[in-house]
Amino acid sequence: MKSIYTKLLFFGWLLVNAWGVQAQGNDQLGVVRSAIAGGSSRDLAQYLAPSVEVSFDGESQSYNANQTELVLRNFFAKNSPNSFEIVHQGASNDGIPYAVGRYVGRTGTYQVFLKLKPKRTSPMIDTMNFTKE
Repeated sequence: MKSIYTKLLFFGWLLVNAWGVQAQGNDQLGVVRSAIAGGSSRDLAQYLAPSVEVSFDGESQSYNANQTELVLRNFFAKNSPNSFEIVHQGASNDGIPYAVGRYVGRTGTYQVFLKLKPKRTSPMIDTMNFTKE
């Protein structure tokens, strides 16, 4: 009986822990979603990691945070947002929050993949991939 109780307690703890990681990712992604939806590279810049991998249609480049802000400012200027919604979000087995979104802009629609650095008090974007649909 004690063994069953211990197993139930352990699995309950795992469930609560997994839910906490997911909720933290949701909160972090909400502020990032708002910045992208507003087309604001300045607002987004405060959530950038020191080094960010940015990809447009498979062409990937690693930038520092200042360069990333300039690249995004240029992208938003050429392709201002009509809408941005997160269509899927979650966390990897290692607890790394991520999201897949749909960015509708002036020149087209993009699937956007975002990966955040784990275990931060505020989101830190590590990877941004924009793929034209």
